[in-house]
Amino acid sequence: MPKVLFALTSHDRLGDTGRRTGFYVPEIAHPAEVFTAAGWDVGVVSVKGGEAPRDGVKEGDTVSAAFLAAYADELKNTPSADQLDPADYDVIYFVGGHGTMWDFPGATDLAALASAIYSRGGVVAAVCHGPAGLLSADLDDGSPIVQGKQVAAFTNEEEAAVGLDDVVPFALETALIEKGAKITKVENFAAHAVADGRLVTGQNPASATRVAELAILQATPA
Repeated sequence: MPKVLFALTSHDRLGDTGRRTGFYVPEIAHPAEVFTAAGWDVGVVSVKGGEAPRDGVKEGDTVSAAFLAAYADELKNTPSADQLDPADYDVIYFVGGHGTMWDFPGATDLAALASAIYSRGGVVAAVCHGPAGLLSADLDDGSPIVQGKQVAAFTNEEEAAVGLDDVVPFALETALIEKGAKITKVENFAAHAVADGRLVTGQNPASATRVAELAILQATPA
């Protein structure tokens, strides 16, 4: 059975706002539904291990509610990247949420895990703020995994639109460009996902399901 590993932030504070944050639940719940329906096994990992902080749960989102119920134990006791073997996973999927902006860029063990999955022929996927986890991921030759690749991520315009461009520690779109990514984007909050070989990325929460679909396609032998 193929297996996807969802990577989650361990950071729970939204800068100095006094607000809580974490991983954005719909960005794992809806993709997980796609993977399980396709016969995949689902695993989780977080930056620090233990219980992963969550955000974005909305009333009426039955898919997210079902996911949280089904994976309650896994989300409470996530492993850290150094406890996992990259050979066990066909896809790693970096879930967004504003918490990622604080801990994903420095999560070197998580980045190394993603690089190892990619180097052995696996797929690296990310959505919304999840591509922050790609900033430290390199290919075997030391070049950034995003260099020269089409990449979608939460845009500078979207960050300004939600009023958090002065709260996050850096501009994700700008940081990806500085790593050599070729940013592809559409209007604010519209669904947009792109596969550039085995690197699959999406712009925002509306893109999460399509990222899962594309990841499965890229991971499936022709």
